[in-house]
Amino acid sequence: MSQSLTIPRPDDWHLHLRDGAVLRAVLPETARHFARAIIMPNLVPPVVTAADARAYRDRIMAALPEGMDFTPLMTLYLTEDTDPADVARAHAEGLITAVKLYPAGATTNSASGVRDFDRVRGVLEAMAEAGCPLCVHGEVTDPEIDIFDREAVFIDRVLDPLRRATPGLRVIMEHITTRNGVDYVKANDAGLGGTITTHHLIINRNHLLVGGIKPHYYCLPVAKREEHRQALRAAATSGDARFFLGTDSAPHTDPNKESACGCAGCFTATNTLPLLAHVFEEERALDRLEGFASSHGPGFYGLPVNARTLTLVKSDTPTQFPDKIDTGDGPVTVFDPGFPVYWSVAG
Repeated sequence: MSQSLTIPRPDDWHLHLRDGAVLRAVLPETARHFARAIIMPNLVPPVVTAADARAYRDRIMAALPEGMDFTPLMTLYLTEDTDPADVARAHAEGLITAVKLYPAGATTNSASGVRDFDRVRGVLEAMAEAGCPLCVHGEVTDPEIDIFDREAVFIDRVLDPLRRATPGLRVIMEHITTRNGVDYVKANDAGLGGTITTHHLIINRNHLLVGGIKPHYYCLPVAKREEHRQALRAAATSGDARFFLGTDSAPHTDPNKESACGCAGCFTATNTLPLLAHVFEEERALDRLEGFASSHGPGFYGLPVNARTLTLVKSDTPTQFPDKIDTGDGPVTVFDPGFPVYWSVAG
């Protein structure tokens, strides 16, 4: 017996598309199901100016297969040399939707990120005045801080002081992975949002490390203890509009993942929606999937909910997802949840 759920077409509020051959291969995996996505700017070199964002958007649209309807929401990579006027103009023109803060060295291609936060205060103040949100990779990079504690320390040491110094700035704490992150979002007003990834709802650090290292479960921020995964599930399925979907789907070719110093990132664009239906059903919250995937994000960003709809269907037999997406640069492995999934996207 089949079961179905129809929701407004979802958006992805945190997505990596890369460039070149990988962009052309992975873009259809998102555009098939999602109407819009916040596009991460951590290319090499990064997207730091309005001109960079315009050129990258053009490359994305050129790579979009004919007949697919998808809108990339561009971001700028915040550096200590970012021009506040350039940011304000790009946002006013509708070219960019947000600016991305990477602490230097926090994750893939983040070497150009911020080291001295005092040097970006002028940009943040201009963003607050212009109504341009700040997307934050919430981890400190100090070598003395344990990797599993970096998110909690970032909240106390960086994020809370930054928000107090710039009270009008709207902030998205991206890919939260801890109870600390959940509690911080809940303790603040609607000017602070939190995105949650698909894979952090499914894996904890045991999945990464027990029985051998699983490189395709390695991501940053790294998966945490089970208690934190449960806190994320409770937040995502709570109906609280401050929490919404940002997959952080991050394609890396297999040789770059399965190496002595493997890249961080889980590629979930292909199967995110069926996996979310599975999780929300487990949590007896299928009626709240629409909010998490389709309406909370647009509400935070001041955008309309998508008019078109998407239908998820549950069947009696497991859904078969591709193991890999082939690109001209090599295969990209699709995230494997480790259990059978009976949901699929209709059509």
